[in-house]
Amino acid sequence: MSSNSYDIVAMGAGHNGLVAAAYLAKAGKKVLVLERKSYPGGGVTTRQLNTPGYWHDEHSSVHIMIQGNPMIRQDELDLMSQHGLEYHYSPVPHATIFPDQSVLYTYKDLDKTCECFAKISRKDAETYRAFVKMSQDFLKVFMPGLYSPPPPLGEMMAMLDRTDEGRTMLDYMSRDCLDLVNQLYENDKIKIHLLRLVSENLQAPNELGTGMGVLLMPGIIHTYGVSQPIGGSGKLTESLVRCIEFHGGEVRCDSEVRKVIMAGDEAKGVELTDGEQIMAKDAVIGALHPHVIRKFVEGVDEPVLKRAERATLAPFSIMVSHYDLKENAQYHAGEDVGYATMLEFMATDNLDEMCADFDDLKRGQITQRRLCAGGDESIGDKTRVPQGAGMFHGITFAPYEVKDKRWAGQHWDEFKEEIGDLSLEHYRKFVKNLTSDNIIMRTICSPVDLERSSPNSMVRGDLHGVAPYMYQSAGHRPTPDLGQFTIPGIKNLFLAGPFQHPGGGVYGAGRATAQKMFEELGMDFGSVSKSVRNDAGDPNAAAAVRSSGMVLRGPADEELMNVDSIGREGSELIIKGKSFGTMPMEARLDADAARAGLKMMTFSDMAFLATLPFRKGSK
Repeated sequence: MSSNSYDIVAMGAGHNGLVAAAYLAKAGKKVLVLERKSYPGGGVTTRQLNTPGYWHDEHSSVHIMIQGNPMIRQDELDLMSQHGLEYHYSPVPHATIFPDQSVLYTYKDLDKTCECFAKISRKDAETYRAFVKMSQDFLKVFMPGLYSPPPPLGEMMAMLDRTDEGRTMLDYMSRDCLDLVNQLYENDKIKIHLLRLVSENLQAPNELGTGMGVLLMPGIIHTYGVSQPIGGSGKLTESLVRCIEFHGGEVRCDSEVRKVIMAGDEAKGVELTDGEQIMAKDAVIGALHPHVIRKFVEGVDEPVLKRAERATLAPFSIMVSHYDLKENAQYHAGEDVGYATMLEFMATDNLDEMCADFDDLKRGQITQRRLCAGGDESIGDKTRVPQGAGMFHGITFAPYEVKDKRWAGQHWDEFKEEIGDLSLEHYRKFVKNLTSDNIIMRTICSPVDLERSSPNSMVRGDLHGVAPYMYQSAGHRPTPDLGQFTIPGIKNLFLAGPFQHPGGGVYGAGRATAQKMFEELGMDFGSVSKSVRNDAGDPNAAAAVRSSGMVLRGPADEELMNVDSIGREGSELIIKGKSFGTMPMEARLDADAARAGLKMMTFSDMAFLATLPFRKGSK
């Protein structure tokens, strides 16, 4: 048995753990990231699965929510400026093909999108335009909170309930996507198009507490666009590894953790399955799904563990088909549809039928009408395949536990190729040349394979950790106990993964874990998050906010509070404003607090404060 020591040890090299580790490494900490598999990335990997030269995204393919993250928008970790990350933005983020080969497009360009919608419903096109404007308005104030530790859910609800804007957000957070879409739109095809987009989050349209997707996704698409790293999803992972190594850290694969080493109530390091002990001077980062905490961490209170093990998972999973093709996929609906980053292949244009299929799926059935998506990523990114070749990435919604009588008593390993053939039959209705003479090889990945790939994260094939319901959001994700990236009663252990705030998918959510760690370790997060770029969809947005009045900003230039008024009440100074644009906040400063603040300041600090109103600002 050997022993060695680092400042920070991270369990799991998924992208969230890598993000947290990268910020700590950039701050000068000696960081080690341990990965069970022979390669890093977790759900963000690109590999040659079948034939040399064909690079397939194993799990995540489309990077949507990370586009609002200051880590990307402001290149806080130098991933784009120094470490090789480059994103491709298609002008067609999303498209849906229906059985009659008609297509609905969501373009990055709002006008083009509305023109497309107007061909089947002018009223719905007008509704969508107005809705996107509202979505973008909410986005400006909502997005900063996605990449930092969340406020307690109860406090957030109470604050939201005090304004009209906040109550609108509460309304959407509480209700289901289907209800909201039915209220807004009249045409079934448009409803299906919008619902299939938000269902990519592994949520059925009628699941309560899923309505935020309807509110936010249009704003995200038309503000930031939808992107994929050039070369594949795993290029994000590669850039994070390079960042960690550039700052002196290590990423070690083929190193499976058996348990967290505890000394009383403090995490002191980890023990590997081969007996090696690695000590962590400052902290351990754990990619620990709430259902597996008991396996790795001793001394956690039983009520905390029981609540963690009750965390609700998504009602279904996915089966992924990876095809190597001799030539690019060709679509019956026309060449343009091939450029869609997210492409849905619908078996019906009837909303009730689609909803019935989701209901069957939740009951463990392999649906007769397939719920499929996919596409040929090499159409927009020629680096993925050999010259002149193509590929196809197919996704079929599927239950983890199949209760369909056709496969009763069988394991996924026994029938996944058969299910793959059923999906292939469906894809061929839309793709002209997905034929045996064009297919070189394929690999089928079942929900059980997903769990095998990341057993401590993708439990029961849930790529997003836990379901995206309101009671498992913000400071309650995945549970109220674990919502601040820590485990009650356990010191120096921090959680990172899709099961934490803000949710599953590629968010770069490890940034919030890093912020929590910086705070607990007495470090300045702003020292490593200084902005070097600002390529948000609306480059004038930040300037507009600054010019509107007094704004208190965080270390990464995020808006903390928009101040509405400063006044005196009795012997106190009262500062009133809004956090995230919707949540009323009030700060009170009395004589004792003022004296305590002055004691914290040096003479030079006080001199600077006195001259601050006369200094040049950032506007």
